[in-house]
Amino acid sequence: MSLVLALDVSSSIDENEFALQMGGLSRALRDPSIVQAIVEAGGIQAMAFEWSGRTQVVDIVPWTFLASEADVFAFAGAIGLHERGFDEFPTALGYALGHSAIRLSRAPLSCARAVVDVSGDGVNNEGYEPALAFKNFDFSNVTVNGLVIEGEKPDPVAYYRAEVIHGPGAFVEIARDFADYEAAMKRKLLREINGAALSSLSAPGERKADDVPGSRYLR
Repeated sequence: MSLVLALDVSSSIDENEFALQMGGLSRALRDPSIVQAIVEAGGIQAMAFEWSGRTQVVDIVPWTFLASEADVFAFAGAIGLHERGFDEFPTALGYALGHSAIRLSRAPLSCARAVVDVSGDGVNNEGYEPALAFKNFDFSNVTVNGLVIEGEKPDPVAYYRAEVIHGPGAFVEIARDFADYEAAMKRKLLREINGAALSSLSAPGERKADDVPGSRYLR
C-alpha cells in the first residue's frame, strides 16, 4: 500500500493542537498493533506533509518503505520532531488533495492500493474545492479517507463526508478533540493498513522494496 499522510496546520490550529496532532500521529504509528499490521502486510510505502494555504505545503517525511519496527519508529520519530512550517494561513483542502495526487504519481514503488489520509478540523475556505481536485488530478484507484477533529463551525464532519472522502471503501474517522487525535488515528491506521500489501508487479524501471539498499528513504 502507498499511504499519504496529509496534516492540516491552518490558522485554526494553535501550537498546542499542532503538538497534539504531530505527537499523536507519531505515537499512533509506534503502537504495537500498528507496527504488527504494517509488518504482516509485507510493508507499506508512506510519506507525510503539512498543508494549509494554497501554496503552503511542506513535506515532513519523503517516501519511505516501512517493513520493520525500526523503519516505523524512524518514520514516526521524524514526524514527532517536525517543526511547523506555517501557522497563519487558511484551509485549502482542494490544493492539499492535488498535492497528494502529485506525490502519489511520483511514488517510487508500484503498490496494489493507494490511500490518502487527510486530517483536519475545518472546511475548505481558500482556493478550489475538493470536487475540482478530484476532477483535475488522477485519483483513479485512490481512496481518500478523513480524520476529522470535531468542534468547528461549519461542521467539518459533515463536510468531509460529503466533499472530501473519495474512492472505494472511503470513510471518516472522528476525533472528539485534539486530545482524542491519537486514539482516532490508531483506529484509522488499523482500518487502512489491514489487508494492505505491496503489488508483486512493478512497471519497467520502478524499484521494488528489495532493490532499496540501506536507508529506507526512497528518492
